[in-house]
Amino acid sequence: MLKHLRKFLSAMSLEFMNYVFDVNQTIWLIVFSVYAAAITIITKKTYEIMINRGIEKYVAVYYNRKIIHMAAGGVVVLLVPLVFTNPFYPLIIGAALTLFTIIPHKTGNIRYWFQTDQNWNDVNFCFMWAVIVFILWIIIGDPWIAVIPPAFMAFGDGITGVVRNALFKKRTKHYAGNLFMLIVCLALGYFLGAQASTPIPVWGVLSAFVATFVERYEFGPIDDNVLITVFASIVLYIGFYLTTNGMSPF
Repeated sequence: MLKHLRKFLSAMSLEFMNYVFDVNQTIWLIVFSVYAAAITIITKKTYEIMINRGIEKYVAVYYNRKIIHMAAGGVVVLLVPLVFTNPFYPLIIGAALTLFTIIPHKTGNIRYWFQTDQNWNDVNFCFMWAVIVFILWIIIGDPWIAVIPPAFMAFGDGITGVVRNALFKKRTKHYAGNLFMLIVCLALGYFLGAQASTPIPVWGVLSAFVATFVERYEFGPIDDNVLITVFASIVLYIGFYLTTNGMSPF
């Protein structure tokens, strides 16, 4: 009995590895992880430039965080459907970047040019990026839909922060930022939703409105990164379910 159990577990492990491991995708995993980490290191220079120009420390940190969100998280998430064929690879990338951001907080040696002691929003960003792509891809089975919420978080929330920082020189939830976020998210939601095997561009647009609305709120550790991705995912799942069952009004 024990011998058969070992054989079964061995066979299952081999099947899992065959499913997950692919040389080309593994190379892309490494490339994307190194690229994202490199962006965070490069922004140390942008921080120094901003500080030398008299920009306040927290403002410079906030700018840098949004640059990282768009240049690292945003660029990579848009490439996910093009290079990966299963959701484990983006999950691994997101997990690695979550560790990359959480360790400085835990050790007390934060990367001062994009992190702050006041919150762990950078950690939440990486964690939600990984989890949402993985869960939506597993449930829906389409990477184009799975990357929509993280794209909103990266580019939509990113441009929101840049606009607010430019206007008010501080972290604020002013509606001016939401206007720009909505424009960006509408385009992303429609385009990415249209690429899915079961196209849901209108639901992508609806999820953009919802994501833009909830971005204005935070509840303690539950920040806008969590709210944007979770609520956009709910709308997209509803849209996918209704569409595939012939019940969608769109």
